[in-house]
Amino acid sequence: MTAQPRVLQRSLAEEPRFDCRNAYVDTLAELARTDHRIVGVVNDSVGSSKLDAFKKAFPDRLINVGIAEQDMVGVAAGLANGGRIPFVSAASCFLTARAMEQIKADVAYSDRNVKLCGMSPGVAYGELGPTHHSIEDVAWLRAIDNLVIVVPADPVETAAALRWAAAMEGPVFIRVSRMSVPQIYPEDYTFQPGKAVTVREGDDVTLISNGTVLWRALVAAEHLAAEGIEARVLSMPTVKPLDVEAVLAAAAQTRGIVTAEESTAAGGLGGAVAETVVQHHPARMRILGVPEFAPTGPAGFLLDHYGMSPEGLAEAARTLLG
Repeated sequence: MTAQPRVLQRSLAEEPRFDCRNAYVDTLAELARTDHRIVGVVNDSVGSSKLDAFKKAFPDRLINVGIAEQDMVGVAAGLANGGRIPFVSAASCFLTARAMEQIKADVAYSDRNVKLCGMSPGVAYGELGPTHHSIEDVAWLRAIDNLVIVVPADPVETAAALRWAAAMEGPVFIRVSRMSVPQIYPEDYTFQPGKAVTVREGDDVTLISNGTVLWRALVAAEHLAAEGIEARVLSMPTVKPLDVEAVLAAAAQTRGIVTAEESTAAGGLGGAVAETVVQHHPARMRILGVPEFAPTGPAGFLLDHYGMSPEGLAEAARTLLG
């Protein structure tokens, strides 16, 4: 799918930044006003999920189970079994690690209509260190059958993905970014599951990204264009199912692929892309992500540290063309 980002008069790096949690809570309230089945389930994370206004507006539709993530997911599965549409909101590091068995058995295997929302994922809690970094969540969940995995890139895509998730029947995991990002998509953007979005055309090299790193990939493409290198930028909001057709087109039509994500470099978006090209159309690749227990530090610093600054991404693309 080809979609144009907003028409900008300056570099995306200079645009205002937004916390996607605001789009999350506004959209959840919008959905709840029109559908009485929508409920929230949290693990004592009302504040960090920015759900205070939702709690005030719908006091009987926000269930706080306390610091008990396994119970939280089990309660959500029970609510879904009773006809509700639960949106589970919790820090992604705790939601996915502590409640993995419940996500697997109670939600995915049982095919319950539960929407798992991993708040503040990746290295958003940078200063709290590796215990609070959620770099493994996408890789862990990719191994579970019957679970759609969505990593939105900006507030517009976050809202669009939530509306889609509420309307579809089945289990979904959506990352909701805490790290501020510029708006990439126009307000009329429509999320299509399993489809990549070509946000910049190019035939020399391909950058595939999602979440908080996508805007960095677009700025990297600006840098490369100034050197006469035309980089195709693919947004891959759905890591599972992956848009295999878009990946293979990039492998065939450009001279290499760079993947970049606010996630582990093993088993996430980069792993999904690599598995696809190695089986169907081998291509040169660079996989950028977090390769280890990251040090403690601000989230932006950590992304830069692991080569995901705009210049770091541009340099990774240059190495494929050299």
